[in-house]
Amino acid sequence: MKTFSRRTFLGMAGLTGAGLCLGLPVGARAAQALPVTETRVQMGTYVGITVAGVSAMQAEEALGRAFAEVARLEAVFSRFDGASPVSELNRAGRLPDAPAELVTLVDRARRYGSLTDGAFDITVQPVVDLFRRNGNPRGTMHVDEADLKAARELVGLAHLQSGSGRLGFDRSGMGITLDGIAKGHIADMASAVLTAHGVTDHIVNAGGDIMVRGMKAPGTAWRVAVASPNGGASYPETVRLTECAIATSGTSEVYFDARHQHHHLITPVAGRSPASTGSVSVIAPTVMEADALATALSVIPPQDALRLVASLPGRACCIFTRDGRRFTSSNWTTFA
Repeated sequence: MKTFSRRTFLGMAGLTGAGLCLGLPVGARAAQALPVTETRVQMGTYVGITVAGVSAMQAEEALGRAFAEVARLEAVFSRFDGASPVSELNRAGRLPDAPAELVTLVDRARRYGSLTDGAFDITVQPVVDLFRRNGNPRGTMHVDEADLKAARELVGLAHLQSGSGRLGFDRSGMGITLDGIAKGHIADMASAVLTAHGVTDHIVNAGGDIMVRGMKAPGTAWRVAVASPNGGASYPETVRLTECAIATSGTSEVYFDARHQHHHLITPVAGRSPASTGSVSVIAPTVMEADALATALSVIPPQDALRLVASLPGRACCIFTRDGRRFTSSNWTTFA
């Protein structure tokens, strides 16, 4: 969950402003309730939820409960809210009474770290803080090598202890960021709330972390457009999804210098931002997994990313480099 910076790498096809043009003509499918969309600013981004196939009253009730769940979980996982458990952990170095949901998410983050051979690491926060302190978004950024070395020594999941309702750091000055996994997890939980209230056809878009359930209309799948990593209104990829998730990480989201050589995607071991990656989109069963994998695959070479995805049944990815090259996993065309 970042400071206010809307992701532009994923947009729903037909998106107009902050709403979704679903394309159902007035009078068509009289028995089919028109989709209802609501968008709010939460988690430092735009969260949009569209529900279909239910009455206006049922939609209103389900949407209210889903957004309430987003707000509840944001208060647990945000590092920008000084009163959150994550902020307390980063400030004090330990959290003896950590919420069960936070301990569980940290454990899941640890598993994705292992799966990606360390490319996903929530303890990279000290390097992010160093970049932010030295940031020069309109010019050149310089980072002292001694400072970078000191920050890198504070990175490593092996130094984050968890268990029995406790979290703690082995080294003073460590910190965690759940930006690469929490928003996806929260989107999953919002979707679960909608399903529990009988809304089985819906799409949750948490700033580009998207869960799709059911259909937009009978026989019509939801469509999601993957925007150009260089910004603008072009959409080089469009996918049709149902009962799965998609998330994108891109180097233009949060950057610290004018040339985007230093950004929020950081290789944990080297403490550097990858120079070649433009954006990575991942399709997976959950938004949490898609979010974590998109973050991890952004900091490793494309061929290594493709090999990893090929080893995970039911997952797919599309990678754009900053110089315009495109790489896709073998099953990406299944969704295109």
